[in-house]
Amino acid sequence: MHKEELLELHEEMVTITEFVNNREDVDPELFETYEKLDVTPDDVHKSKNEHKHAVFILGNALAEAMSDDEFSDAGRIGKRMRELATDAEGKL
Repeated sequence: MHKEELLELHEEMVTITEFVNNREDVDPELFETYEKLDVTPDDVHKSKNEHKHAVFILGNALAEAMSDDEFSDAGRIGKRMRELATDAEGKL
C-alpha cells in the first residue's frame, strides 16, 4: 500500500472512530492508546510505518468497541490487529 492510500485509510478510520466514540455504550478509554501515539492522518511528515502502526492500533480499538467477546468476529479481528500493531511497532 502506498503512503497516500494509507493516509486515506487512516483518515477514514478516524471518521469511523468519531462516530463510534459518540455512542454511549462505548468506553472512551479504548481509544487512549491511539491518542497517545500523536499520529493523525494530517501528519504527512510522519513515516509510513508510524501511520501503519496507528492504523492497526485504531483498528484494534474499533474492533474491541464492536466485539461481544474475543471469540466473536470483531474479537478475532481485534486480536489480529493487536498482533499487526506489535509487528509494526517493532519496525518503527
